[in-house]
Amino acid sequence: MNMQASILVVDDQPENFDVIEVLLQGQDYDLNYASNGCRAIERLEHYSPDVILLDVMMPEMDGLEVCRYLRSHPQWRTIPIIMVTALTAKEDVAKCLDAGADDFISKPLERMELQSRIRSMLRISFQYREIQQLCVQLQGANDALGCFNEELEEKIRERTAQLENIILYDTLTQLPSRTYLLQAITQELQNNWNEGKCGLIYLDCDQFKLINASLGHGTGDKLLTSIAERLQTLVKPGDVLARTGEDEFCLFLKDVENQDAVFSMANRILGDFNSPFEVDGFEIYTTACLGMTIREEKHCMAEELLQEADTAMYRAKKQGKGSYQLFERQMHSSAFWRLQLEQDMQRALKRQEFLVHYQPIMDLKTLQVAGFEALVRWQHPERGLVSPAEFIPCAEETGLVVPLGIEVLRMACEQLQVWRKHSSHLIMSVNLSVRQFAHPTLLEDIEQVLEETQLDPRYLKLEITESAIMENPETAIALTKELRARDIQLSIDDFGTGYSSLSYLSQFPVDSIKIDRSFVNKITSCDDGKIVEAIATLSCALRMTTVAEGIETEQQVCYLQGLGCDYGQGYFFSRPLPEEQVLPFLSQHSVSLVP
Repeated sequence: MNMQASILVVDDQPENFDVIEVLLQGQDYDLNYASNGCRAIERLEHYSPDVILLDVMMPEMDGLEVCRYLRSHPQWRTIPIIMVTALTAKEDVAKCLDAGADDFISKPLERMELQSRIRSMLRISFQYREIQQLCVQLQGANDALGCFNEELEEKIRERTAQLENIILYDTLTQLPSRTYLLQAITQELQNNWNEGKCGLIYLDCDQFKLINASLGHGTGDKLLTSIAERLQTLVKPGDVLARTGEDEFCLFLKDVENQDAVFSMANRILGDFNSPFEVDGFEIYTTACLGMTIREEKHCMAEELLQEADTAMYRAKKQGKGSYQLFERQMHSSAFWRLQLEQDMQRALKRQEFLVHYQPIMDLKTLQVAGFEALVRWQHPERGLVSPAEFIPCAEETGLVVPLGIEVLRMACEQLQVWRKHSSHLIMSVNLSVRQFAHPTLLEDIEQVLEETQLDPRYLKLEITESAIMENPETAIALTKELRARDIQLSIDDFGTGYSSLSYLSQFPVDSIKIDRSFVNKITSCDDGKIVEAIATLSCALRMTTVAEGIETEQQVCYLQGLGCDYGQGYFFSRPLPEEQVLPFLSQHSVSLVP
């Protein structure tokens, strides 16, 4: 797999291709796009991908028709096809497999699962190609010698056996693979469809990505092997433990009396994670989140059980490390709502439904407007104004926050150019999310917006959270220096709520610190007042200005003024304003209006 693998994405919505590009970033794949089934077939006449990601729901010729067509033609019959679908009912899954799909993945797409499925299909694709090459050699030998070449036939048998082993077993841990697990569940459901209950536990290791990044992939692989060995000690004869993703395992319990038996096994698994794993001289403490489901209905499918346990696992992760959750039927509607939200957001970006409101930032010495913070809002055509608390987490998880953030930056810079004709000193503050800050094209995107809007970078301030800069401090220092070298101002947002080190803080070329509203709300209490005073003193020592968020009372204004805080924002001064209300506000609160 040293060569660059080629992937053809077939989807009638280009924004879905953009999401896949984000999720596969850094994987060195050659991604190609076809907007419908007919164009995909046209492309395949001149190009042979290693894997096809095929959307099910498409106009004219849907994914099932495309899959059947490809499987009916010898030249495309062996290309692995992964169906991408929001339909998870057992009938829909059966249709995908009957049409000839090798695998399928449910929307919304998740980075690690997508990458894992593609890697699995690429191994199959490359093995098929080896077999095809050997078949060509064998045929050539037959043509030239007129006899059967036993040596080549043996090689084909060996490669076929290797292929089956790759498909059915994980190469790292030697545990059964996801394919093996699904086959085992299917066979159990068919053999005992009218008897007893079975259970499935889906395990996801907490913070494995951080362990990989800090200790290296070699140590991470050894940790996974150690986890697999420890879990195997809990497996009863007849049950199946499989590795289903990078840091994910599944335990299929063939015979359980009730849900208490599943809970008991879950507690035993989590108890086993209480002891450290000894890897390469390190004692590594890690935890896991578990999702569980019990087969209650006589008629259900293996993929359906796996999807239920996976859904429950993600619910457990929201509860915190070391948690477990049993699947409940209402989780289906929650997952559907989440998918609908993601699709609505993709359409909203295309239809320009997102808009920006602007909250004034006041100079606490003069009580005049010093600038604005740009805050994104979503004017949904059916639901009206959607709360950022509802759609921002979804955008962050799916990667949509990257194009959304750049669009907000563009709108804010364009608007500031208009307002600076009336008040030339204004600064525009724009938030950068964790995902945006880590995106490899951030600098280029910002430079392009500044060039398009012709905004002087000195009047742009980017707000970065503590969590974003502390995720990789060394990289963050280099990036912030690049931004500052372009005369862009920088601010640390929600200061005091994260875990930034003071030794790192002094290395960041930051212009200001924003005091979190949680401290400002209780500023008159002894402890919180001292925290705000300490932050103000620290920023002064580091030659940074301070901006207090969430100011709601005159008493808070006076207290902050007494501490020497430079700027403030909050409902006491103004709520975030739509753009048409900004100029009237400026006329009342600015001393530097240009006639």
